[in-house]
Amino acid sequence: MQMKRVLAIVALVLLVGGCENYDRGTKETGGTILGGIGGALLGSQIGGGSGKIAATAAGTLLGAWIGNEVGRSLDRADQLEAEQTAVRALERNPDGQRSTWQNPNTGASGYTEPVRTYETAGGTPCREYQTTVIIDGRSETATGTACRQSDGTWRIAS
Repeated sequence: MQMKRVLAIVALVLLVGGCENYDRGTKETGGTILGGIGGALLGSQIGGGSGKIAATAAGTLLGAWIGNEVGRSLDRADQLEAEQTAVRALERNPDGQRSTWQNPNTGASGYTEPVRTYETAGGTPCREYQTTVIIDGRSETATGTACRQSDGTWRIAS
C-alpha cells in the first residue's frame, strides 16, 4: 500500500509538470521528471507512516524543481550532483557558504549557497538560497526560499 502512495505522488507531480512544461525543451522536462523521481526516492527513505509520505512528497517537489532549473542543458550525472549539492547546502551550510559540484566529463559545474536563515512567526526555520549552474561558460542562477517541515525535510516556499 505504501508503494502505491509513493507512485501516486510521483505520477501527480509528473502529470502537473508535463502540463506546465509544454513549451520547454526535452532536457528541461526530462530534468523535472528525473529530479522528481530522484527526490521521491530520497524522500521515501525518511521517516515512517504519514511522515514518510510527507517526505516523499517534499522530496518529489524539491527534486522536480531543482531538475527543472538545471535540466535545460545538463546531463543526468550533472542533474543528480546539482540536486544532492542543493540539499546538502540547505541542510548543513551556514549562510554565505557554498556547496559546489563539478563534472569533469561535461565541464558543467555549479553551486548552491544559503544566503539568509530566519524563522517565520510560527517558528518554522526557512532559508533563502541561490543556485547557480555554469554550462559552456554561461551561468544560470535561480533564487528561492525553502522552509524546514516538521518531519525534517525542506519544502520550497518560493
